[in-house]
Amino acid sequence: MVPHPELEEWRAEFPLLAATTYLNSCSLGALPRRGMAALEAFVGLWNRYGASAWYDRWLTHLDELRGRVARLWRARPTEIALLPSVSAALGAVGSALHVRRRPRIVVAELDFPTQIYAWMARPDVELVRLPSDDGATIDPERWRQAIDDRTAAVVTSHVFYATGAVQDLPSLATWAHDAGALLIVDGYQAAGQLDVDPRVLGADVYIAGPLKWLLGGPGLAYLWVREERLDELRPTLVSWFGADDQFAFRPDVFRWRPDARRFELGTPALPTAYTAAAGLDVMLEAGPARVAARTQALGAYTAAAAQRLGLPLRQARNPAQRSAIVLVGPLSDAADVVRGLARQGIVVDHRGAYVRVSPHFYNTVEEIDRALAALAALVPERERSVVPNS
Repeated sequence: MVPHPELEEWRAEFPLLAATTYLNSCSLGALPRRGMAALEAFVGLWNRYGASAWYDRWLTHLDELRGRVARLWRARPTEIALLPSVSAALGAVGSALHVRRRPRIVVAELDFPTQIYAWMARPDVELVRLPSDDGATIDPERWRQAIDDRTAAVVTSHVFYATGAVQDLPSLATWAHDAGALLIVDGYQAAGQLDVDPRVLGADVYIAGPLKWLLGGPGLAYLWVREERLDELRPTLVSWFGADDQFAFRPDVFRWRPDARRFELGTPALPTAYTAAAGLDVMLEAGPARVAARTQALGAYTAAAAQRLGLPLRQARNPAQRSAIVLVGPLSDAADVVRGLARQGIVVDHRGAYVRVSPHFYNTVEEIDRALAALAALVPERERSVVPNS
């Protein structure tokens, strides 16, 4: 049984669902109608006020957006900053780490490349990249053994983008903190499909954004920094938005803001700030806990239905570690399967040899059944004979 059928009433809010069978929220969330209206409102303000909209409207809107993120994550607004991307957020936070004393950064080979490249490019960092033993998860013991008193930070994903596996962040936080290190989490594939509270998870830094499960489009990242860590984190990658009293325009004085906005890097993407606020409104009104329960159930349904069709899956062995990102494969030509499904009005994605199916709360089991039946018809019989890693 998939819980919260009442959330299907939200389907009318997403025009994309009327045009396609859309199961690709882990690449790009559907745009709600109120997001379209918000974008039109932004354009209207621009045309009416020009630059004066900054002071009367837009700066207030950015404050309200930070407040919405704080509500979603049960955080304080002073713990939230807006940045252009995870890459920018990692760069700003990374510039505040004391790697001269603690040069080690620990990541996982399953992390998104941005999380690894950010440290590979730095000659002052000793990068430890943990391998996966099963192709889907990282053995917690590997984390425990890799974290030592030379570690500045553990930097990893809440949900792995190419396997859908959910990590045990509280355990990672305990090991990191016992060694005096920070836990920096890329939650872009988690926030929205999971009900996130970064403080409860034990994170020191948590980064997500509106592109995927939070229904707001590209161009922004949400950065949460634990309030108790702010005094020790002074970024050297800074901008005028991160300066205290930014509109004083003092070229001779720089002081960091006292809150998480010290990490902000220049003028935010205002069009996305409007669509992102609308997406957060949908999530908050639908209820983060209800959305997460339904989305996870749809993910479990997708995996079970795929297995009934004999499709191979790449997933965590422990069902408690599985999310709504379901990887079908390996396949001989996953890209061709994705193209074949697109010709039938079914939108999914692929990563390497795997087709990635990712239902959100607005999807139905009927859509999933239709998509998987079409997918199975495109997979050669010889590739459906084994279900590895299940």
